[in-house]
Amino acid sequence: MLKHTILVIGAGKIGTTVAGLLSNTDDYKVFLGDLNKPNNLPNIKNNPIEFVQTNIEAYEEIKNFIKTNNVEAIISCLPFHLTLKVAKIAHECGIHYFDPTEDVAITEQVTLLAQDSKGVFAPQCGLAPGFISIAANSLMEDMNEIEHVKMRVGALSQSTSNSLHYAFTWSIDGVINEYINPCEVIENGKKHITPALGGLEKLIINDCHFEAFHTSGGVGSLADTYKGKVKNLDYKTIRYPGHCNKMAFLLQDLKLKNDPELVKNIISKVVPYIEQDKVVVYVSVEGYKNGKLYENIYSNTLYPINIGEQNYTAIQMTTASGICTVVDMVMKENKLNNNNGIIKQEQIALKDFLANRFGSYYAQGENNAFIK
Repeated sequence: MLKHTILVIGAGKIGTTVAGLLSNTDDYKVFLGDLNKPNNLPNIKNNPIEFVQTNIEAYEEIKNFIKTNNVEAIISCLPFHLTLKVAKIAHECGIHYFDPTEDVAITEQVTLLAQDSKGVFAPQCGLAPGFISIAANSLMEDMNEIEHVKMRVGALSQSTSNSLHYAFTWSIDGVINEYINPCEVIENGKKHITPALGGLEKLIINDCHFEAFHTSGGVGSLADTYKGKVKNLDYKTIRYPGHCNKMAFLLQDLKLKNDPELVKNIISKVVPYIEQDKVVVYVSVEGYKNGKLYENIYSNTLYPINIGEQNYTAIQMTTASGICTVVDMVMKENKLNNNNGIIKQEQIALKDFLANRFGSYYAQGENNAFIK
């Protein structure tokens, strides 16, 4: 059987998970590139991942590798500030490109590259941005007039005991970046920019108490797609109660947001990394159907999973399965029919996403509910 050849750049937790999920099928030959080989590289006996020592600064070497090995698509799983380098390589080589980045400025530049790309460019195809936009868009479809779109996601520890009520389940760079940068929202039909850590609210989901507040990037391209079409739309991060005020004290009151490297150094010494995590996803769309006010809701809580001999955390699986689903829909299912240019996540139907072999992970969550 002819396999699609994929190059994943970045051998962190998300990159190795993406490589593992794709390699577990007979449809993809996966190369995983980074400076150092990970210790926990999934062992796929019948279709092994091939590690390639790669320096993202060595443009010509990577381009030559792509051409020599007939690589059809490249997936960036590097930190957000290196993502654009990968996108430029994909553009110059004329191949498909995917990433899960939440950084708004980087995504704007990737979108510009996509205007004359020879392959599909699908940025922001992880969890948030990514799946959250797919779910929100699907809940809006049967509304005649939309009042509120609320998108809420939390990558959390299953329990908490420290004073920040938090543990790292993913990149510290990504967390600090979304806590510092401004956030896009729609208010009264118009797109606005609002500070991160604002809009604090209380949430009760499946009898659990949380808080939520504005963070950057999670809204994806929805603010541009729906400005003038919905009255209010925003994205907020879910945390355990008390976290937001303490982070606001550090980043805003002490003005440490001006020195993100110092913040990361401080936080990394007191906040642990954990693997016993969960991901909480909540989307609410309120609007009118035939003159009557309705609310459509998607709610789900997802947990770690074992595949073969490999354990994957919830944040690994929610992010990586989002990426792999879009890759699969482009390269295997041919459901996203444009052969080049940008793909927005809201172009993907929720039913098609959940029906995909990778997207089906989202259907396995606790209290998975799609109320419409």
